[in-house]
Amino acid sequence: MNSVTVIDYGIVNLGNIVRALEHVGARVCVGSDPGAVSQADRVILPGVGAFASGMAELKSRDLDNALKEAALAGTPLLGICLGMQLLLDYSEENGGAMGLGLIAGNVIEMPRWGADGLRKRKVPHIGWNALQYPPNQSHWQDSCLAMIHQGEFCYFIHSYMTIPENPAHILAQCDYEGLVVNAAISQDNITGLQFHPERSGPEGLKILECFVRS
Repeated sequence: MNSVTVIDYGIVNLGNIVRALEHVGARVCVGSDPGAVSQADRVILPGVGAFASGMAELKSRDLDNALKEAALAGTPLLGICLGMQLLLDYSEENGGAMGLGLIAGNVIEMPRWGADGLRKRKVPHIGWNALQYPPNQSHWQDSCLAMIHQGEFCYFIHSYMTIPENPAHILAQCDYEGLVVNAAISQDNITGLQFHPERSGPEGLKILECFVRS
């Protein structure tokens, strides 16, 4: 089984993700050393909280450059929740902040009003939601979703959502009170999951296992 380096940049409780990875047989290393990230077999960037704070913590440890180097070298990289959002160019949260720029696109606040302007949507989006194929896609082969089926439920908690510049980089979507949310994005060796696989039961474990084994 491949080893996985989980990035510790001080703003997330890593216990759940580490236990989930160990459950699927991964050898897990938790660290904040840029050199270790550059040499890792696989890298997971978790995260909760504010986008700007997350980027500031990565930069203070020089982990932003280490992640870019690892991505450029072809190392499989998985961003989870805030970690997914940090993969993109820019977030409008709290006045705006630049991201890692590994996948072209932006992070925007989830609209609180429905398209009819009448129904107010609950934000943050908290709870279980079903993963769906994006338009013009009918499989998840060659991705970390390959072991699950369309319609499987995963656990979400977020107030902002990713909008990749290239729609081809959308891997999975879900419907939240009439709003199409990009649940997963992917470009080459880089994948982002808006949901928490470590909190998503057997389906989430399958996703992590697939990432570790790929």
